[in-house]
Amino acid sequence: MAKQEFQKGEIVIYKSKEGPKLEVRLKEDTVWLTQKQMALLFDKGVSTINEHIKNIFKEGELSENSVIRKFRITASDGKTYETNFYNLDVIISVGYRVKSLRGTQFRIWATKTLKDHLIKGYTINEKRLLQAKSQLKELQNTISFLQEKSKHKLLAGHEKEILNLLANYSKTLALLEQYDKGRLKLVKKTKGKFILKYDEAKQIIEEIKKDLIAKKEASDLFGLETEGKFKAILGNICQTFEKKELYPSLEEKAAHLLYFTIKDHPFVDGNKRIASFLFVYFLDKNDYLYRSTGEKKINDNALTALSILIAISDPKDKEILIKIITNLLEG
Repeated sequence: MAKQEFQKGEIVIYKSKEGPKLEVRLKEDTVWLTQKQMALLFDKGVSTINEHIKNIFKEGELSENSVIRKFRITASDGKTYETNFYNLDVIISVGYRVKSLRGTQFRIWATKTLKDHLIKGYTINEKRLLQAKSQLKELQNTISFLQEKSKHKLLAGHEKEILNLLANYSKTLALLEQYDKGRLKLVKKTKGKFILKYDEAKQIIEEIKKDLIAKKEASDLFGLETEGKFKAILGNICQTFEKKELYPSLEEKAAHLLYFTIKDHPFVDGNKRIASFLFVYFLDKNDYLYRSTGEKKINDNALTALSILIAISDPKDKEILIKIITNLLEG
């Protein structure tokens, strides 16, 4: 006996060693055959099968309403017709009445097929549920994190931005709705084309410094690198292990550029401003700064709040901050 891969409501191929090959419908956790297919299966005439089915219903062995379904099939003339299909209960009952070896073989095969179907179906649903629970837990952690940090004195006046960050991030809830409808999908991450090189970044920082000094908003200490830290940060973002990138997606690279440039203090002064500018520059060069509507994925006010959040955060909160940033960029 052999069978092909099947999905919900699709066809399974049944073929015994000596018997016929049948296209069996698998739906509603049972299998379905027409009278013609049962006749072929049991090597009996259609009229004989029909007579047995009538007696099964007449004797009250099975209820007609619960074991018959109409499915559309395409006939040899190319037209589609609604045809009566009978479930496994009917097939087994007919098989006992005709005392057919073929019927026994089919019953064994059908039971195993259904068992496989149910186990696989349970496994898939269990995986979806675990994913949904994980997303909900992540959302709850993010809410708690933002609520706690929003009380920090450095974030005074940024309450609206924190609320907007939370509102945008809570799109994760949509995954739960997708799970309920059986449409949970994996998110595809973006591959970036532009890579920020150290020499280019330093030149950009010098241009920012000149502009800020002219406005009397920075000193000579602005952008002064300490012990090659910034060069190391750019190297880490593009780091590979066994020819695989540590941060393969554009979102991850951008998030880590922002986080490390603020948190690792690679410059004597101006870490948050430099990090924010390079973050925007990196996204813009990768054509990933704006939504399809033309608005920035993370606006200037939100970016300011994010920068302060990173600055005041505990190192153990790194992963949750990276997730917040990458999720915001995804939208």
